[in-house]
Amino acid sequence: MKGYGKAKLLLLAVAIFIQTFVFTHKANAGSFGAEIFCTMRDGGNDHESSWEAAYSYIKKQKGGLFKTSPKQAAGQIVETVVRERDKFSYCVEYLNQLHPDRKLQLENNRKEKRRKEQELLEEKDSQDYSKETFDRYSY
Repeated sequence: MKGYGKAKLLLLAVAIFIQTFVFTHKANAGSFGAEIFCTMRDGGNDHESSWEAAYSYIKKQKGGLFKTSPKQAAGQIVETVVRERDKFSYCVEYLNQLHPDRKLQLENNRKEKRRKEQELLEEKDSQDYSKETFDRYSY
């Protein structure tokens, strides 16, 4: 009975240690990811390259069983910039690009899809006409 209590206590201590390490590591990854994103943007890089660099760093640093989603990584960057606004005051203007207008994105994607479908239809129609031969004397 005493061995069971010690094992339970040891397991609890190990679980607390692991959770502390994982959350601290995640917070550090988000903080440095924000630093990467903001420094690159401030240096004149475009949003896409800055975001890819920060996101790949956050994904690499998190490790573990579950992958960090782009939405989670963007949230970590925003959280870090807001929490440390004195340090990242120059970066606030770039945060809106991390969470773009989803309605606008969806509408643009639909327009692009319709445009591509229309191009495919036009291409198919032009191919059909080119295969046909017209005999102007046939009635």
